[in-house]
Amino acid sequence: EHALMLGVSKNRCYEHKQYRNGLKFCKQILSNPKFSEHGETLAMKGLTLNCLGKKEEAYELVRRGLRNDLKSHVCWHVYGLLQRSDKKYDEAIKCYRNALKWDKDNLQILRDLSLLQIQMRDLEGYRETRYQLLQLRPAQRASWIGYAIAYHLLEDYEMAAKIIEEFRKTQQTSPDKVDYEYSELLLYQNEVLREAGLLREALEHLTTYEKQICDKLAVEETKGELLLNLERSEEAADVYRRLQERNPENWSYYHGLERALKPASTEEKLKIYEEAWEKYPKGLVPRRLPLSFLSGDKFRECLDRYLRMNFSKGCPPVFTTLRSLYQDKEKVSIIEELVVGFETSLRSCRMFSPNDDGKEEPPTTLLWLQYFLAQHYDQIRQHTMALEYINAAIESTPTLIDMLIKTMIHAGNIREAARWMDEAQALDTADRFINSKCAKYLLKAGLIKEAEEMCAKFTREGASAVENLNEMQCMWFQTECALAYKSMKKYGEALKKCHEIERHFVEITDDQFDFHTYCMRKMTLRSYVDLLKLEDVLRMHPFYFKASQTAILIYLNLHDNPLTDDSKELQADTGNLTDKELKKLRNKQRRAQKKAQLEEEKKNAEKEKQLKNQKKKKEDDDEEIGGPKEELIPEKLARVENPLDEAVKFLTPLKNLVKNKIDTHLLAFEIYFRKEKFLLMLQSVKRAYAIDPDHPWLHQCLVRFFKGVSESKDLAESVSMVVKQEISRMFGESNAKNFNQAFLTKHFNSIPHRVAGAHTQHFVHSAFFFFKLLIFHVQFSISPVFFLYSCQNDVLLRPFNTEESGGTGYST
Repeated sequence: EHALMLGVSKNRCYEHKQYRNGLKFCKQILSNPKFSEHGETLAMKGLTLNCLGKKEEAYELVRRGLRNDLKSHVCWHVYGLLQRSDKKYDEAIKCYRNALKWDKDNLQILRDLSLLQIQMRDLEGYRETRYQLLQLRPAQRASWIGYAIAYHLLEDYEMAAKIIEEFRKTQQTSPDKVDYEYSELLLYQNEVLREAGLLREALEHLTTYEKQICDKLAVEETKGELLLNLERSEEAADVYRRLQERNPENWSYYHGLERALKPASTEEKLKIYEEAWEKYPKGLVPRRLPLSFLSGDKFRECLDRYLRMNFSKGCPPVFTTLRSLYQDKEKVSIIEELVVGFETSLRSCRMFSPNDDGKEEPPTTLLWLQYFLAQHYDQIRQHTMALEYINAAIESTPTLIDMLIKTMIHAGNIREAARWMDEAQALDTADRFINSKCAKYLLKAGLIKEAEEMCAKFTREGASAVENLNEMQCMWFQTECALAYKSMKKYGEALKKCHEIERHFVEITDDQFDFHTYCMRKMTLRSYVDLLKLEDVLRMHPFYFKASQTAILIYLNLHDNPLTDDSKELQADTGNLTDKELKKLRNKQRRAQKKAQLEEEKKNAEKEKQLKNQKKKKEDDDEEIGGPKEELIPEKLARVENPLDEAVKFLTPLKNLVKNKIDTHLLAFEIYFRKEKFLLMLQSVKRAYAIDPDHPWLHQCLVRFFKGVSESKDLAESVSMVVKQEISRMFGESNAKNFNQAFLTKHFNSIPHRVAGAHTQHFVHSAFFFFKLLIFHVQFSISPVFFLYSCQNDVLLRPFNTEESGGTGYST
């Protein structure tokens, strides 16, 4: 009885996170000779030690307890919890299933199993587990909701809707009572009906329970979409007019009204917006949207009104709202003509036009107009004109921060851009946006230390800026850092940043674990399903793509040019030194080593101080302490044994989720080309060819692929036959030389394509000439146009005295 009481106490201590008290009870039980090898107690002791960070000892105790009692569901459950804490979800699921063999109706084990199944997207298993929970606890709300969500995720929408309806019937709520959780249930039920294609039923459902739904905006928006899909245009138009009254600056409401009224011509379409101009005279969106479909004089007239409103108000983002129009050359010329005319008139008479009725504009109107012109010329790549206008604006108002964000970076002068951003930041040190922008420009200029100091103004005190930014998952900073280190050829540091970003995405994926129970308890079901769908495509995010692309390119470079051992290089360098020189060198190395050691000790002391401060903030028995993560050491990352295998780890999510980007397949080709996987190379080039058959990088890959297939001696006959058939089917019978020549002829006026064609010549001609030419091009900064002309005409350039050639370094 005493041992049983101690066992209950230790379990209660674990549930309340009082781990040290739990260990005391475990020790008292195990000190009794009769229970010294009690399996469940050993397992619980191991689980408690794992929560205190003693992982190895925990695994040893849990396995020992399991060996002593293989038929205990507690031992299997604890072993599963241990595996789950290490993110070994597949192994944890096996342990839970073994636990259920000995206690098939254990609610806690079934709940834990269902959480892992939805985390791993084992939807069939999740449905079965939720069905068992529904049978065991039919009165619980979570049992019904979990079972319905299982069918929803399996895309059996009608069954999911029926389950929710059966559960809804059991809920006794007053129509006049405001019940947020019941409201969310109704909206989720309506979402399932819409996804099932039951649009009439969804509209009837929305109309019936409209009074009991708290989110009135969601009701109106959903109703408008349903009426449009059911082709009840007049009712839909009324809904979207009501929504416009609620928010006249929402673009989607105007598009919905267009779909409802179905205008037959541009004039009728414009009438919709003219009505909105009268109704909402200060509205900017109804004046901006017609600019997308108008042209000619009507476009000029509407643009004139739109720009006058924005310039008079002093609206800095006006250019951003018009950027999408810059795909149309005619509209670009009208914008330029109109705004330049405004600027000329404002300078002469302080009015937009000399024919205006005497209303003068304030000086700020000219200022914002010059800012717009600077952005305009920057967009069309006339950087000199852009800088002239921005300088004119700065002369009139030197302290306006927006003006100091200059266009130097697009003109190629990155360091000057960083200097101006630093000056802009100095004008308002409390502005986080300018601070971040300045840090980004500093990173682009390769000034990493300065960028870290800039960010330190807003990071937590007592911690280094880099560590704090990593804790906050500030991925834009880490991405730019990786690119800066890559350009400086510090590959280890760059890879560290890429791996940190990868860890952020792993953490985000793991963080969804807590929401599986929370969302069912709080009934935020629509958001929960959206979260699950988002997590499935999480690695489509641009941050992940950019980090993966950087890491893959670095690993490819490390495979082609492995880093040499510094010690061997040192021995080779010191071989020709005298005894006196060697002594000086060794003294210098000792001083450098001592300095580095002192800096390392200082860093370690700071880290220890930070850890102590963190431990003071946490109570000993009230918080679970996880094991430390493996440290990312740049030297180890840069000297990895199999760089291509590491590159494949970054590539796999891109192949699954970012299939629409050609860079994904071209990066895949580069990896498989080095691995000599011809079928995978063929798969990559075919997918890339389907996206953009004229891509310059793809052309280089194709020529190398043709050459590799023709020269490979180890290629299996069946593989060779398949590859050659596909090459012939896609690209004809032409050889690599003719294929490259046809590419150059087709894209004669495109510099990127001509450069790609020149790069691939060494696969079909002599490598010496073209590599020499490339070296001279880089060495003497020769004009790209002249370089391409030289490639085209096979001009053999030879270096000679630069003084004789007028400083060009090339013969005429």
